[in-house]
Order: sequence, then structure tokens, then C-alpha cells
Amino acid sequence: MNRRILMGALLAGAVAMGFTAAAEAAYPERPITVVVPWGAGGGTDATARIVASLMEKELGVPVNVVNRTGGSGVVGHSAIATAEPDGYTIGMITVEIGMMHWQGLTDLNWESYTPLALYNEDPPGVNVRADSKWQTLAELMEDIKAAPPGAMKASGTGQGGIWHVALGGMLQAAGLAADHVQWVPSQGAAPGLQDLVAGGIDLVTCSVPEAKALIDAGKVRSLAVMSAERNPAFPDVPTLKEAAGIEFTVGAWRGLAGPKGLPEEVTGVLVPLLEKIHGMDEFKEFMNQRGFGMVYKPPAEFAAFMAERDAAFGGIMKGLGLAQ
Repeated sequence: MNRRILMGALLAGAVAMGFTAAAEAAYPERPITVVVPWGAGGGTDATARIVASLMEKELGVPVNVVNRTGGSGVVGHSAIATAEPDGYTIGMITVEIGMMHWQGLTDLNWESYTPLALYNEDPPGVNVRADSKWQTLAELMEDIKAAPPGAMKASGTGQGGIWHVALGGMLQAAGLAADHVQWVPSQGAAPGLQDLVAGGIDLVTCSVPEAKALIDAGKVRSLAVMSAERNPAFPDVPTLKEAAGIEFTVGAWRGLAGPKGLPEEVTGVLVPLLEKIHGMDEFKEFMNQRGFGMVYKPPAEFAAFMAERDAAFGGIMKGLGLAQ
């Protein structure tokens, strides 16, 4: 009888120890998925893959990038927000999360996530043809102000895209209506820039790295960048404030986030890891070689940043007639 009691006690103890070990197992135990709401080969995909590769080296488990495209970013952002909050599905949220809900495309906004780290922001430049009469942004703004509404044309992305909103914000900051310059939708910066070179439009707002090839080829000139400081990769391009006294900054940003309610045992691993990755030479070299703007904001600062940008975008998009 004593032997049975002893064996029972040992078995119970072993089971209890098993449950305790499982409960205390260190995160992560299995592969992590990083959802990208945009297509393979783009900037968000490229930056996601360098982050994932460095995470994999540090964590010792596979970190797989999965592209979930569609719905102007809604599909991928929804996949991140609705994932199980266990840390095994996180993703890249982008500037569009502060814009889509204003357009009535989704109910998702920045509050739908657990922010982990903001690591990139690319401000747009104001680009004109290299042979245009505008040598400075101040000269261009004088002609924009003098022109009737809609007489001048701009492009760089689709209707309501980030570069469209950036132009509207710059015009509002200069005392004009957000839609004073007519927007010609395009499938991105590249076709918009080609239309600019061909003479179909007057200016393009897009990131300076996107225009770099045509700038280097002597076909496009960047007059200013919509940031507080000059881009070190393009030191000769002044800020809006320097070029024309316009107090306005904006940028297309990318950051890591998980579904709302990530537990502390997950954030306690991922947050310091992402900060470490941001400081790695391999990450810096990757970002700098491609002209991606490097910023870093931890969770609380990232949340405040998204809240501020969300409110600003709402005001601009109402001025453009894009907000519902």
C-alpha cells in the first residue's frame, strides 16, 4: 500500500512538473510568421525580410515572411489584427493604417494593434523635371499660388495614397486648399515620374530614393523634402522649411506590431530584440544602401506617433474630399 501511495505521489509530481515546465516554456518555441500587407519585392517586403532574418538568428526559430495582399492593404493589416495574440503571428503595419479607415475601407486603426517598434520613415520629396523653369521650391510655390485651382497637375501614387495626402498637407500648410493642385492617379512613383519626364504633369511627390535613378540620370530635380532634417543620402535637397518656410513634415512609415493583447512574456522578448536589431551594423548597412530612412520608436512612442499622424491625415483627407 505504501508503495502504491509512493508511486502515485511520484506520478502526480511528474505530471505537475510537466505542466509547470510547459507553462514556463520560454517564448518562442516554434516558428513565427511576419505578415506583410504588400507585395513581394517592394520596400515593406524588403525591410520585413531583413528584420525577419535577423530575428531568426537571434531567436533560434524560423521567422517566415508571408505576403497577404489585397484591398489596398486591408487584407494584410486585418490578418495581423485578427491573429491569435500569442506572439507567433506578428506583422508589418504601414502608414496606410492611419488612412484606410478615413476612406471607409476598414474599421481598423492604430488602436487595433500591440505596437512593438517603428523602424522606418521615408519623407517625400517635391520633384520636377530637370529642365523645368523651377529651380527652387519657393519659385514653384509662387506659380502654384498664382494658378487657378486645378490648373497644375501632380502625381506619384493612386488617389488617396500617401504621396497624394502629402501634397495636400503641404498645400494646406502653405495656406492653400488641399486640392488646389489636380492629382493624377498613377500605379506608383515610377509611372508618375515617367509622366513627369514626358511632360504630362508638373510635379511628383514621392520619396527621394524612388526618384534617385532619374535624378542621377539628369532628368528629374528634387526641390525639397517633407522632413524636419535633410536626408543624409541626399544632403543637397533642403527641407520644406528651408526651401520655402513651410512648416510641414510627413512620411511613409513602417513598423512591427502584433494583434491587440500580446502578453508580456512575448513583448518582453520582441521589444528589446527589435531595438537591438535596429542598432545592428547589418541592418544599418541594408537600410542606408537602399536609402530607407532609419528611425526608432519603442511601443509607447510608436503608439503616440500613430495617433498624431492619424489625426493629421484625417484633416488632410477631409480637405481632399477623400474622408467619409
